[in-house]
Amino acid sequence: MNLALSLVIPAYNEAERLAVGYERLWPTLEAMDPATVEIIVIDDGSSDDTLKRAHAVYGHLEHTQFVQQPTNLGKGAALRLGIALARGTHVITVDADMAIDPVQLPNFVTALANSALVPGSRALSGDIKYDARLRTFAGAAFNRMVRHYTGTTLRDTQCGCKGFQLGPARLLALLAMIDGFAYDVEMLFLAERLGLSMEPLLVTWQDVRGSSVRPGRDAWSMLRDIRGLRKTRYENPVVELPSSVTASDVAPLAKVARLHGLVIARNDHNALLVLGRDGALGGLSIASALQGNLRTARLDELSRRRYEAVYS
Repeated sequence: MNLALSLVIPAYNEAERLAVGYERLWPTLEAMDPATVEIIVIDDGSSDDTLKRAHAVYGHLEHTQFVQQPTNLGKGAALRLGIALARGTHVITVDADMAIDPVQLPNFVTALANSALVPGSRALSGDIKYDARLRTFAGAAFNRMVRHYTGTTLRDTQCGCKGFQLGPARLLALLAMIDGFAYDVEMLFLAERLGLSMEPLLVTWQDVRGSSVRPGRDAWSMLRDIRGLRKTRYENPVVELPSSVTASDVAPLAKVARLHGLVIARNDHNALLVLGRDGALGGLSIASALQGNLRTARLDELSRRRYEAVYS
C-alpha cells in the first residue's frame, strides 16, 4: 500500500511530552488509516530519554522511522533530515506535543491537492495570543520584523504544523541552510522565490507548556538569521539530464552513491537532479551513468518547475 502521508516530528528533550502528543494524535490517525501514514521522529541530540520514549510511544505502528542526531543541531536541521527520509505523497511537520489540534490534519491533506505548501496559521490576521504575555509580545514583534525583512504577508510563520507536497518539500530541504528556529521563515522565503503555490490554513491550538523556545536569546538569533536571507547565495549542485529521465532511472544510482532526499526539478527542456551541497561526488557518478552534466544551479533556474521526489 502506498504511503499517503509522512508526519515528521522533531524532538529535543521531549521524553515527557511524546505520550501526551500521541494521545491527541491517535483518534485522527485511526480515522485516516494508520497503514497509510508513516511517523518519522528525529531526536535532535536530546540529553533525556526522548528516543527511547519515541520507540515506546510510536514503535507499534506499521510505518515508523526513528533517527537520533549525534548532537543538538537545531530544529531546522532535524526537519530537513525528516523530510529527506519521508516516503509519503504528502509531508506534514508537527510538534511532539501536537499543540496544533491533529483533527485538522485531513484538512491539510485536502488543501495539498491544490497547493505545494500549506502553512498552518494560528492567526490569519492579528497577533497570536500565548498564555505568557512576554511570549505574545515577542511573537508579535518577531512577525513584524519577518514581514519587514522578507516581504511576506503571513501573520504566523512559526506555526509548527506545515504541510508540503513531497517534491517541493524535498527541494526546500535541500536548499535551506538555517538550522535554528528561523528555519520556518527561510522555507517560506524560498517557497516564494521558487514560485511555489501556497495557501495558509487556519488551525486551532493549545499553548502547551514546556516549549524549548527561549523568547529572549532565540529571538535575537532568529533575527540575525532572517536579516541575511536576501543576501544569501542559494546554489546547489545539480545533474542536468534529458527531460525524459524518470525517478526510477535515478533511484538505484542514488542508492549506490549513498545519496538520499533528492528531487528532480523538471521542465519541458531538461531535468535537474538537485543534490545536497555535499552531494557533488555522488552526483558525478550519476552524471556519468546517465550521460548528464554535473554543475551548479541557482534559485532562478530551479523556480517554477515540476518537482518529483526520488526514492532511494
